[in-house]
Amino acid sequence: MKAFVFPGQGAQYCGMAKDLYDSFPEARELMDRADAILDFSITDIMFNAPEEELRQTRYTQPAIFLHSMAAATLLGRDGIAMAAGHSLGEYSALCFAGAMNFDDALAIVARRGELMQNAGTENPGTMAAVIGMKDEALEELLAEATPAGTIQAANFNSPGQVVVSGSIDAVRKAVELARSKGARMAKELTVSGAFHSPLMKPAEEELKKALDEVTISDAAVPVCMNVVARPVTSAADIRRNLVLQLTSPVLWTQSVEAMIASGVTSFTEVGPQKVLQGLIKRIDRNVATAGVDTAEHVREQLTV
Repeated sequence: MKAFVFPGQGAQYCGMAKDLYDSFPEARELMDRADAILDFSITDIMFNAPEEELRQTRYTQPAIFLHSMAAATLLGRDGIAMAAGHSLGEYSALCFAGAMNFDDALAIVARRGELMQNAGTENPGTMAAVIGMKDEALEELLAEATPAGTIQAANFNSPGQVVVSGSIDAVRKAVELARSKGARMAKELTVSGAFHSPLMKPAEEELKKALDEVTISDAAVPVCMNVVARPVTSAADIRRNLVLQLTSPVLWTQSVEAMIASGVTSFTEVGPQKVLQGLIKRIDRNVATAGVDTAEHVREQLTV
């Protein structure tokens, strides 16, 4: 069984998807449509903006979504048994799976990026990567850091690689504790907010209002969702999980394990970069991985 997986924030790069735009009329049509839907030219930001502008959450999220959907549109659904996305990438997965139409998904993604950026300003926070600690030891460490402020595990990316999120003092305390307790690495990340933590609550409330305005259908392809780490097709479950996702941990390790347990043996990352391919290999070296980022990658997949 083959699955498509879709990357999240952090996978962006300057000039992303330009060769897809130039090489494939279907991709060009989709990207031009995105410019018409949004109140700014997302393609101009993707193709020409400096890194610091592209890195703004309100631009990063629609850019990655659009790149992923341009590639996915060219590849089609044939032979794909399951899908998943990491955080923002879950919207790409759901759009690919037919649970949301492109126009609605793009508008929601743009709104989500704006809300998360605003929440980061309203409730300042940060995130940190902790590598080389077991989950149980990390939970104890987070309990020790809690007196300094809000903190929780935000991304379970692969065994021994977890991102924590919360108030600045609490996250920095967690980094200090992790280093003292033998973590291989503990490093604060450059982010605009404490994503997937309770500090995103204002964004969660507004996102629910935005989601209530759009149609969500049952998925034609099961999507293994971040919040529950199991395949989901029900429209009601999808809507609920998307709201919860902003303040809940991304259970990526658990999701990949669930997909493998369901019979998936091959994962193709659709969108910019190859972050998820690396994580999946660390979760299970026995599965096959591939990536579709560039026009060359698309041509390779279409000739397989």
